[in-house]
This record gives sequence, structure tokens and C-alpha cells, in this order.
Amino acid sequence: MAQASGEEVDVMKIETQDGRASFYADRFQGRTTASGDSFDQRALTAAHRSLPFGTKVLVTREDTGQSVEVEINDRGPFVKGRIIDLSKSAARELGMVSRGTAPVRLTYLP
Repeated sequence: MAQASGEEVDVMKIETQDGRASFYADRFQGRTTASGDSFDQRALTAAHRSLPFGTKVLVTREDTGQSVEVEINDRGPFVKGRIIDLSKSAARELGMVSRGTAPVRLTYLP
């Protein structure tokens, strides 16, 4: 068992997912997300098809090693091959704004 934030975490239960990340267009700023939150490009949030709202996910860019922690508050992406849609702030942390998409690994606790 590993310890994180004073809690014991069974590292055997940590799950990952590999795929491509994209990020929201500016036109979504202020719109209501599937969780009911107002979308904010400046927040470190993301959309995932199935993870529960409020799930914290470590998104690591596989080609550079850059990473950012985001909170799931929306559903998507609905484009084949993409596994997560990031806010622009999260995409900026990963250095992927000019590319549009990047290969990533998601690490989350079930």
C-alpha cells in the first residue's frame, strides 16, 4: 500500500487509459457542462465519456512526460480515438495548444 494525503491507497487498483487528448474550443466558455457546472477555460477540468463527475485524473503526455491533474465535470469527447477533452488551461500545461491533440495516459483511482 502507498500513502497519499494521509490515506492508504492500494496501488494495484490504480487504473490507466491510453489515447489522444484534445481541448475545448473557446466557444464553449460559460456553457453548462453535463455536471451542471459552468465551463471555464481557466479551470483544470475535463470531459470523459464514463468516469464519474468529480473524479481526479492525472493526464500525462506520453511524448514529453508533461502532466496535469484535472477534475472530470463533463461528458465527451465524441470523436473516435480521443479519450479526454481538456480545458484550455489544462492543454496549456501539457504544451498541446498549438498541436490541438496529443497522446496521453490517464491515471485515476476507480
